[in-house]
Amino acid sequence: MKKRICIVQSTYNEGITSKLLNGAIRELKSKKVKVIKVIKVPGSFEIPQVISKHINKYDGFIAIGCIIKGKTANFDLICSAIVNGIMNLSIDNKKPITNGLITSYNRKQALQRLGNGEEAAKAILEVLRKI
Repeated sequence: MKKRICIVQSTYNEGITSKLLNGAIRELKSKKVKVIKVIKVPGSFEIPQVISKHINKYDGFIAIGCIIKGKTANFDLICSAIVNGIMNLSIDNKKPITNGLITSYNRKQALQRLGNGEEAAKAILEVLRKI
């Protein structure tokens, strides 16, 4: 596939996000995607900002992050802001952005969802085939 894919990975909870990233890259390479750019950001909240800056350089994006609920309402606010930001960027720019974010109540739940990176890569490839 000759599409250019950018993966934006949060390094917060990197023990989890690095596994999500590896799964996404493995899936893309298995489908012969040649151009895969990885941009690392400190937290998931920064993902939409970075995608916005690079929106015209790539055919599609994969957002990779892990947000684990703490003891404050911050979890709900951050998750909502990120998902809304990604969706708005995708619709406004007519570019597919798949969600490889894990939102969970604890680390154990997050570790059970390590396939999200691979699934996000499969989704971006399927969407790009259809547009």
